Amino acid sequence: MASTSDIRKGLCIRYNNDIYKIIDFLHVKPGKGPAFVRTKLKSVSSGKVLDNTFSAGHKIEDVRVETRTYQFLYAEGETYHFMNTDDYNQITLQESALDAPGLLKEGEVVKILFNTEDSMPLAVEMPASVILEVTYTEPGVKGNTATNATKPAKVETGAEVNVPLFINEGDKIKIDTEKGSYMERVKE
Repeated sequence: MASTSDIRKGLCIRYNNDIYKIIDFLHVKPGKGPAFVRTKLKSVSSGKVLDNTFSAGHKIEDVRVETRTYQFLYAEGETYHFMNTDDYNQITLQESALDAPGLLKEGEVVKILFNTEDSMPLAVEMPASVILEVTYTEPGVKGNTATNATKPAKVETGAEVNVPLFINEGDKIKIDTEKGSYMERVKE
């Protein structure tokens, strides 16, 4: 058993007869009344996200997890195939287990969380950022770097990201996987 002081991003807990992963939290200490923790929980079975508030000192049941390194092989509809980099065993996961499936490129190495009790895969942890090539965007115009204006761009995985006006087709860009937003252009 853990308490609300142990809450952190990525912690898996058992709540309402399901396993949830904490994707965001905020400790709140109002001037009047007791402290509490506002959390955003994502169900690992259904992918639903819910907001919940725990009062300070509330006991939560944490789930012991083990992290293993896997390589993404390919997607087939809503099924994603991964291979263990140690023993080459393959597993398949549903799209709901991934936080940002549109930014996952074939060959990308990810970490998959497993429940230690029954060895069931719980969630996929993407790298903090990925580098993808822009496959389509409107042409950039010289001098369009002073404003914060953006335009949509399609990347090699099929995802759409808003990028600055100076980005062109063929440019490689770094994308934040948590927010799905443009970070910087990558030079080679």
